[in-house]
Amino acid sequence: MTTSFANVQQAEAWNGWEGEVWAENPDFYNGMLDGFNDALFDAAAIQPGDRVLDVGCGTGRTTLLAAGRAAGGSVLGVDLSGPMLARAGADAAAQGVTNAVFERGDAQVHPFPDGGFDVAISRGGVMFFADLVAGFANIASGLRPGGRLAVITAMPGAPDGDYARATAVLREHMRGPSPAAQGMMSMVDPARIEEVLAAAGFTGVTMRVVEAMEVLGRDAAHAAENICAMGPVRFNLADLDEAAVRRIRAELRQGLLPFETPRGVSLRARVRLVTATRP
Repeated sequence: MTTSFANVQQAEAWNGWEGEVWAENPDFYNGMLDGFNDALFDAAAIQPGDRVLDVGCGTGRTTLLAAGRAAGGSVLGVDLSGPMLARAGADAAAQGVTNAVFERGDAQVHPFPDGGFDVAISRGGVMFFADLVAGFANIASGLRPGGRLAVITAMPGAPDGDYARATAVLREHMRGPSPAAQGMMSMVDPARIEEVLAAAGFTGVTMRVVEAMEVLGRDAAHAAENICAMGPVRFNLADLDEAAVRRIRAELRQGLLPFETPRGVSLRARVRLVTATRP
């Protein structure tokens, strides 16, 4: 099933080169985010038999993890991006997961069944709604009374944090967000989160900061390549010649060397974990 898109700009971006980058490199992006999975799923408290909605499911990592927890139930992953959903579907088939399905749609306007879900989750996919209240109100309509919401949202980068120190060479070049990254910082203010969720009909809002390690590559050189291929970085370096990009990548490798570990290049990162309930 597909729906009309209220978030036209985001739909265009995630079905263009940025969506293709994510679809072609799921291990890298999951390596950045998997450290937050335990906190997200502990908060979601998915039970066997639950009906779960995964908003902005991307390449399906959290959808498939939710499917394992909802044995006997079902999981619906919804995303704007055709390339990412193609990867999600292929991974589900390869893993033999039969209780997860994927639909291309805009969760702000997607026709969810009224009260059709026990739990809604999102690992960073809810910040991009053109209308945040409308988006969360639509999610709320899909939850049964008493249904649970557990989502991860972005936090501002700390100027002295691991990522800022490791990637200092990029700072002067990062002039603005790439097309797909627009809106990413729309929910960094806790007061704004409270306001949006209350207006959307949620109650019992809780928030806490979660810190975890993000893995960016097997070594500093690999991590530097991965970072330069990320949508926002690639977008901001696009006007530089190849020699300049090579110099930046070499300096970036040097900045990442102190973060090499046996598990790969690992940096501390923080997100905000938000929970709420449909009354």
